[in-house]
Amino acid sequence: MHAPTSSRPATKKSRKAFWLKQLHMWHWMSSAVSLIGLLLFAITGFTLNHAADIEGSPVVTQQSAQLPPELLARLNASAPDAEKAPLPPAIAEWVEESFPVKASAEAEWSEGEVYLPAPRPGGDAWVAIDLETGAASGEVTSRGWISYLNDLHKGRNSGGEWSLFIDIFSFACLVFAITGLFLLQLHSAKRKSTWPLVGLGLAIPAAIAIIFIH
Repeated sequence: MHAPTSSRPATKKSRKAFWLKQLHMWHWMSSAVSLIGLLLFAITGFTLNHAADIEGSPVVTQQSAQLPPELLARLNASAPDAEKAPLPPAIAEWVEESFPVKASAEAEWSEGEVYLPAPRPGGDAWVAIDLETGAASGEVTSRGWISYLNDLHKGRNSGGEWSLFIDIFSFACLVFAITGLFLLQLHSAKRKSTWPLVGLGLAIPAAIAIIFIH
């Protein structure tokens, strides 16, 4: 009779194949989720690094409107004790209908005026309302698409939804990088230059930081 063949090598091979399949699946899924974000952040990383050389010309648009008397009375009646407070909903709705701004930020209340800052990616905006006459004036500044994308890169004035996207994107990039590292480990036996290249990717920025950044 023949001795029973050990199943340990087959089990080990099967386990390795399982994890290899899992790593490949998570690697391509995370790369698909983060692909467009990686392109955006790579391009804007370059434009931010050369921001002084790629300056846009700001375009300023001014606008004026008149707050209706009933809304002016409501605005004065709802004046808060604090220097900063949101606009009443009806006033905020009128501001958004009359000016190309979002009235979600806290307004700055002074004795004779309400000033609403409305910063945005790639530009700035504000609306001021005279509490005596109801005269409203506003200004919108646009610095172009490059400035807009740069501000998205930094998460500047881009809102909670974009902040949530950055969190999800960062997690997807971590999964992409970590699964890529494990895949490098699994394939490194057949690719002798794997770890020297990984070491080079660490050594170059570390050397620059230590030698040139003070």
